[in-house]
Amino acid sequence: MRTAPGRLLAGATLLLLAACGEKSLIPSGADAGAQPVIKEPVKTLIPTVDIAPAKGWPSGATPRPAAGLAVNAFATALDHPRWVYVLPNGDVLVAESNAPERPEDGKGIKGYVMKKVMKKAGAAVPSPNRISLLRDADGDGAAELKRVFIKNLNSPFGMALVGDTLYVANTDGIVRFDYKEGMTEITAKPQPVAPLPGGRLNHHWTKNIIASKDGSKLYATSGSNSNVAENGMDKEVDRAAILEVDVATGKTRLFASGLRNPNGLAWHPQTGALWTVVNERDELGSDLVPDYLTSVKDGGFYGWPYSYYGKHVDGRVKPPRPDLVEKAIVPDFALGSHVAPLGLAFYEGALLPQFAGGAIIGQHGSWNRKPLSGYNVVFVPFRDGIPSGKPVEVLGGFVDKNGDAMGRPVGVAVDKGGALLVADDVGNVLWRVTPAR
Repeated sequence: MRTAPGRLLAGATLLLLAACGEKSLIPSGADAGAQPVIKEPVKTLIPTVDIAPAKGWPSGATPRPAAGLAVNAFATALDHPRWVYVLPNGDVLVAESNAPERPEDGKGIKGYVMKKVMKKAGAAVPSPNRISLLRDADGDGAAELKRVFIKNLNSPFGMALVGDTLYVANTDGIVRFDYKEGMTEITAKPQPVAPLPGGRLNHHWTKNIIASKDGSKLYATSGSNSNVAENGMDKEVDRAAILEVDVATGKTRLFASGLRNPNGLAWHPQTGALWTVVNERDELGSDLVPDYLTSVKDGGFYGWPYSYYGKHVDGRVKPPRPDLVEKAIVPDFALGSHVAPLGLAFYEGALLPQFAGGAIIGQHGSWNRKPLSGYNVVFVPFRDGIPSGKPVEVLGGFVDKNGDAMGRPVGVAVDKGGALLVADDVGNVLWRVTPAR
């Protein structure tokens, strides 16, 4: 008789083998843009599983920049760098982080399979639980100072500086620290600002934040606790949402909902509108559902879990909510199915004028699609406050000819000199993109 682990392993093997047939059937790029192709769902016994195994970069190797660009390592030997934030004096903060312990997430055979998949993808390393500071004092494009800035955090992700207060989003709440320009370490205890959804399930653990222009509010992302509410809607309170936090009182309200897993947040430089990138649901086939970039309306509902890309009903969700489906807002712009957009920044620098006013997006890459999608950094041009063209690759080559992932892009930011910074959590590098010489 097999032991329980043996039965799990046998079941997992069968699932992985059975997941090899389904693949994309639409032309490349058809699922991206303002009017993406939305196919009918593909029903399979188990979901498609295809992922680039995490290997890391060979010595001297780098991602592939687009024509006219160059890339170099701003910092190496980081520990699972996920998010990046540039301080006014040019210092760069990097959240070195990964998922917390989540004992209620991923139970059963399917959960076992997903844990194996995530380990293969490089997402199962222990969380360093820290923010590091990088400083390029001599201006040569590489940080000569790397120092632990804040330690003993709880799966930190988003960061925001308002005046002399630095806010950090842990997986279960926002905290703050006093900050003085030029400091290289904070040892004070964190002061709580507001709790965020966490706990023993905590399926989508990353919490990003951005401050309002006057600094009185923080906007926090809070991903869903499931794929399509299979754990029950009672587990989704204040999730699949962007929350507004009053920093003076810590009071939180639901700003927008139905966003399965929002991550990057950015204010559009001309219109002042809040934009986000969202990871949509899985297990409907390689061609569904397009992840997206969208402006965020106060009080807006974007479909999850009851529908996707507007009013396309997801029949897996019971009971249905046609009243909410009717309210579902169609996202502004599709990025492609399963590309896993995480980082988002509008380009406002002068060094790379070809990106002026547009959105730069770090795409972590697919696991539920054949062929692979994402695993790159893309640029979406804007005109009159809205996207005006298909995504254009800025940085690629993260997957080699053997299908192995040498790196995976996550957070993006623009440094004080106008160069693009990209956090790579598999390569453990912070890349810097500049014009080619």
